[in-house]
Amino acid sequence: MSADFWAGYLSGAAGILIGNPLDLIKTRLQAGAGPPQTAKPPSHGVASGGSSRPLTSHFDRTSTLVRGVTAPILGYGALNAILYVSYNRTLSLLSPSPSSSPSPLPEPPSFPKIWAAGAIGGLATFIVSAPTELVKCRVQVAKGEGVSSWGVAREIWRREGVRGLYWGGGVTAVRDAVGYGFYFWSYELSKQALTKPDDTDRQAALKVLLCGGLAGVVTWASIFPLDVIKTRVQTQELPQFILPEEERPLRGSQGSQGSQSADRGYRKIGAIEMARKAYQTEGYAVFFRGLGICSVRAFIVNAVQWAVYEWMMRILTEKKTDRNHPS
Repeated sequence: MSADFWAGYLSGAAGILIGNPLDLIKTRLQAGAGPPQTAKPPSHGVASGGSSRPLTSHFDRTSTLVRGVTAPILGYGALNAILYVSYNRTLSLLSPSPSSSPSPLPEPPSFPKIWAAGAIGGLATFIVSAPTELVKCRVQVAKGEGVSSWGVAREIWRREGVRGLYWGGGVTAVRDAVGYGFYFWSYELSKQALTKPDDTDRQAALKVLLCGGLAGVVTWASIFPLDVIKTRVQTQELPQFILPEEERPLRGSQGSQGSQSADRGYRKIGAIEMARKAYQTEGYAVFFRGLGICSVRAFIVNAVQWAVYEWMMRILTEKKTDRNHPS
């Protein structure tokens, strides 16, 4: 495997470990879910309804800090590896080769090309991103104890097959393409603006942290409404948007025909319909719910991710050079 694959994988896993607690709060705020209750949830469902409780109430026990982290560690590590490999290869194709450039120094790629390469890299992650995000979000907003990533994934596979794992995949793909375009664009822009050739190692490391953090904030600010819609699409309850409130079946209740009868006649709704209904019921502010906590998380996580990526790339590149040119 290439150096950028392993650097991307490890940086993605590191980011998930650091950012999962804040990501859990963001997901619950977006989905309108409160902290977990002791009552057992419907087998297919997730929470609904807003929550005005303090943020600390989302962590009802120590295990909540890592709730839903298994799927992202495995999935997001692979996602990040695919992202960086796809981005670097695409940027190489879009940039002129050294032989075709009149200047002896390599010409840095233009910012539109950087954005385009990032967007293509984001699209390339779809096969991993969509099911990983769906499982992670459902675990994070699920009510009750003993909810695991593997359990949720098995239940989705049993009920809906492959299609169920990719529910909400369309809006996830758009979010990732736009978001990762701005991700690499903002990182390279801030890096070129802040770094100098005579920076010490300490200064260079601090500037990588700063540029990575800024890139994370810019990225999430550019796609946050899409992420809210994605979260709601992937965590919706089947009956929630079909019947008037007074006609909806009681949560967890079963009729004489069993629990499956509660789902009969209901359907999931897509991203456009979800956005329209969210706006009608909660106004435009719903599309920015959780942006504050997400921005804090984005700065911390992406500062660490870029630092780990740059550090791993330097180590792996040096080892490769040593192997190719032994003393």
